[in-house]
Amino acid sequence: MGNIATENAAGRRIIDLLDAGSFVEIGGAVTARTTDFNMQEKETPADGVITGYGVIDGNLTYVYSQDASVLNGAMGEMHAKKIANIYDMAMKMGAPVIGLIDCAGLRLQEATDALEAFGSLYMKQSMASGVIPQITAIFGTCGGGMSLVPALTDFTFMESSKAKLFVNSPNAILGNDISKNNTSSAEFQSGKAGLVDDSGTEEEIIESIRELVGILPVNNEEDSSYGECLDDLNRICSGIENAVEDTSIVLSEISDGQFFFETKAGFAKDMVTGFIRLNGMTVGAVANRMKVYNEDAEAVAEFDGSLSADGACKAAEFVDFCDAFNIPVLTLTNVNGFTASEYDEKHLAKAAARLTYAFANATVPKVNVIIGKAYGSAYVTMNSKSVGADVVFAWPDAEVGMMDAALAAKIMYAGADAGMLKEKADEYRQLQSSPLSAARRGYVDTLIEPADTRKYVIGAFEMLFTKREERPMKKHGAV
Repeated sequence: MGNIATENAAGRRIIDLLDAGSFVEIGGAVTARTTDFNMQEKETPADGVITGYGVIDGNLTYVYSQDASVLNGAMGEMHAKKIANIYDMAMKMGAPVIGLIDCAGLRLQEATDALEAFGSLYMKQSMASGVIPQITAIFGTCGGGMSLVPALTDFTFMESSKAKLFVNSPNAILGNDISKNNTSSAEFQSGKAGLVDDSGTEEEIIESIRELVGILPVNNEEDSSYGECLDDLNRICSGIENAVEDTSIVLSEISDGQFFFETKAGFAKDMVTGFIRLNGMTVGAVANRMKVYNEDAEAVAEFDGSLSADGACKAAEFVDFCDAFNIPVLTLTNVNGFTASEYDEKHLAKAAARLTYAFANATVPKVNVIIGKAYGSAYVTMNSKSVGADVVFAWPDAEVGMMDAALAAKIMYAGADAGMLKEKADEYRQLQSSPLSAARRGYVDTLIEPADTRKYVIGAFEMLFTKREERPMKKHGAV
């Protein structure tokens, strides 16, 4: 690719991202073609974006990297067409596209030509969705119409100190300015908006992207997401039940070599989503969470065990991605109902419906492990047997039913004394809320000890490997 990639940040990022010596540049001689506003007098090498292909751990990958040294990285007609061309090639070859973004927005000197090209890029991204993985990383500015580009991709990373992501700049929002609430920051976009999967230094982001590419299928037909498993398939996970409140720990424990790649870790922390490995196979994981522990085993966040609107949306989006790319889905269920708040009351019915639809619509292998409470409609939403789970396991201390047994007894025997309420609660627990009761009705397939979770889940996915399931003929769902 010559010297272009080593002369500026845009090129250096490509060199750091791809395997050494693998990058081949495409369209390096392209420049802006407009002459309006004396544009012919401006130097626009590569029209402000380096495009090409290379490999990551031997996997073909297409990449574009915007060059802020050329008109601040503003996107013009040829700039957008170069990226669209990369998408065309990636779709034909069935390979991921990675965008490294540093863009001042649309190039004003090219106006409608730039808008038309911008729209064509949206079109390419839309057509590629569910066909090839799309990943973006934001290292500088990504504002206005450019903010749709990462939103149209599957995974987004953001440099934590300099990067900006916004539709409207913070100062343009009525009653706000950047000193009050920096809505363009990585912290806001990952923790509040839920658009960004992770943030960090450039080096950390590059490493995360390389790791992610290594565990994802290259496209929706050819699966390269299998690796060698050096872990014991029957490994006993002693004491795993002690981590039931923070399911990210449980997922790490049952995964090959304790591998866990969490997605959207800063958003809706009551719901965990991410990828684990089971016998070398990439598996998507969705789990309710009640506490978040840091590396020092200190609880840094706590939740009430209910299903929130943001958590449901986060999980639904993740399940949709897994289903599109034939990645099996594992759920760890521990939910006691729906979150009660004004915000959730406005959004939760639709969000829970989206999650229910995502699980019901997914045809990939689906395994559910009930590790704690599984109450009411929130449980049904969390990949229950009734909405399509292929295999459901439950730990011995799990509770499966309408609600807490003591509360059910109070409702059914209002006015009874404490002794009778306790007796009826115990009876309700045994007849209606125990995992054995659910197993007798066929809603749970097998009761398992927590320590045996890894081997049972691996066995289930091995059995489901050849699963084929059809859905009614339709253009697409509308949920």
